[in-house]
Amino acid sequence: MAASALVAIGETNVKIIAYIVGAALLLLGGGWILQGLNVMPGSVMTGHIQWSVYGAVLVVAGLVLIVWTRRRRPL
Repeated sequence: MAASALVAIGETNVKIIAYIVGAALLLLGGGWILQGLNVMPGSVMTGHIQWSVYGAVLVVAGLVLIVWTRRRRPL
């Protein structure tokens, strides 16, 4: 297998991992926002607004990661 093919495979794997991590950040952040706003009860985070702020930061980080991954050009 040529070196360029190996780089392409590695690039694809990195993109897949970045999408998975970005989606996980979105889901986790969304859960934290809902718990902080007392919409999703059932933990020590429920009703504490600081968790909504932390969740919003994670959602933004997830969105940035996904957008950055989509805009990335192959080597």
